[in-house]
Amino acid sequence: MVAITFVGANGQEQRVDAAAGEILLTVAQAAGQPLEGTCEGQMACSTCHVIVAHEWFDRLSPASEDEEDLLDLAAYATRTSRLACQIVLNDGLDGLIVRIPSGANDARR
Repeated sequence: MVAITFVGANGQEQRVDAAAGEILLTVAQAAGQPLEGTCEGQMACSTCHVIVAHEWFDRLSPASEDEEDLLDLAAYATRTSRLACQIVLNDGLDGLIVRIPSGANDARR
């Protein structure tokens, strides 16, 4: 199992466990995090934007040029921003910490 800590815009933390191979967006949505994922993980929007803790950012595979382009459109993007639909969990990410941007809005709710 891979432990992930989601930090909400209000600072509240939620720790969840997921299987290696799962996509972070799917895990976040199952945990009730406000990540819309409008394009359903097809990397055509930025509604699953998360901010990865600095100490974890370099452990992720590099973002593609297409992902970087979408992150340019994301509200509250930082140097360690990524799209949750592009993060495939693996054992090396056990303990991953991601913050949900303050502007996150899940229209599904």
